[in-house]
Amino acid sequence: MDGYLDLLENPHVGLLFLIPGRGDTLRVNGRAKLVSDAPFFDNMVVEGHRPRLVLVVEVEEVFYHCSKAFLRSRMWQPGDWDPDRAPSRAEIAKALERPEESLEDLERYYGPSYGENLYCD
Repeated sequence: MDGYLDLLENPHVGLLFLIPGRGDTLRVNGRAKLVSDAPFFDNMVVEGHRPRLVLVVEVEEVFYHCSKAFLRSRMWQPGDWDPDRAPSRAEIAKALERPEESLEDLERYYGPSYGENLYCD
């Protein structure tokens, strides 16, 4: 939740929505607020977990961005992907967040089972 501190100082947000395979992007600008409880939280339960905090955006502006940047980047061309160009999640954690842990332990933690444990307490 530390990432929300900026929002408390400046509630203006811009959200960019991407749909894999499409070149255009939908931009939503507005003012955001953090909500710790509301009746609609009950509709957001996933695998028995109810949200503790929700970002609510009051929409001020909605528009599509031009697709030129995506077309030039070839972002949706799997043959052009090179995931090893950036450090792995484990390498970033080792360098910035958890330097006391071994890279091997972090690779196991952020490995394939990471997605299976998203809703564990």
